[in-house]
Amino acid sequence: MCYEIASSMVTSMTAVTTTVRDRARTADRPRPRLDWRLRFAALSLIWGFSFLLIKIGTHGYAPFQVTLGRLVFGTAVLGAALAVKRERLPRGARTWGHLTVAAFLLNALPFSLFAYAELTIPSTLAGICNATSPLWGMALSLVALSEDRPTRLRVAGLGLGFLGVLTVLGAWQGFHGLDATGTAMALLASLSYPVGWIYVRRTLAGTGHSNLSMTGAQLLLATVQLAVVTPLFTTLPTDLAVLPLLAIAALGALGTGLAVLLQYGLVAEVGPTTAQMVTYFIPVIATAAGVALLGESLAWSTPVGALIVLAGAALTQARPRR
Repeated sequence: MCYEIASSMVTSMTAVTTTVRDRARTADRPRPRLDWRLRFAALSLIWGFSFLLIKIGTHGYAPFQVTLGRLVFGTAVLGAALAVKRERLPRGARTWGHLTVAAFLLNALPFSLFAYAELTIPSTLAGICNATSPLWGMALSLVALSEDRPTRLRVAGLGLGFLGVLTVLGAWQGFHGLDATGTAMALLASLSYPVGWIYVRRTLAGTGHSNLSMTGAQLLLATVQLAVVTPLFTTLPTDLAVLPLLAIAALGALGTGLAVLLQYGLVAEVGPTTAQMVTYFIPVIATAAGVALLGESLAWSTPVGALIVLAGAALTQARPRR
């Protein structure tokens, strides 16, 4: 998908750039029967509820187990989609090598960090931390991508966004009552996405493989990575916790598998600029879900800071008129 790196939040759970062949295929296909607005709303809800599902999953299973289950179910959905569309996984040792790094930065690492973070922080805070990803992306792109030139508006958005982060965290109170480790993990997870996207943009753009093929391979590699790590740091649970297991299955099948397919359709139909607007609904839904369904507390600084973060993120993605 041809996103600028500052708008990579939309594609934080997927892989690489749109190819000419994908566009040609999309142009030949009939429009989906389901209106794009309904699919946009569904994608917002799925990703917004993901943080609640992570929290529920950690009630019965270790964070690495939650992440592994999420990747297994997500990979299964994309594997089924590849079979239906009769597409193959990409070939070439070089491509698979780069995809291995992308899988770690865009899936294995951030998914695990969010799962560990939600052991000690509310799902509402995790969702808001996730919204800082465009801010990290803009800051990194100014350093790593020479074609991304800073403007006063984007720099102002960056400063405003991080002011919002300080508001959410209650900096004037000395971060009282805040778990520093869990919050740092959530922020590091959100930072991992743009780092991964800069890597993808430099190494995997224009490979000639379809988005579905590349993302299927990426999730498969992330699953293998977690399958190796999880037994080393966890033990098999003595009891089968049904509700957490269902949450993990939904998190993987919907939040990691189906969401990717919905996203591709949206980008192809309405373009990345409109599709990326889902970014601004995710923390709102995550906060509402955490408060309503998990009974998480909500100080005034949380929604106010979240709005400031989103305003800053919007400004960082502004482009000068030509």
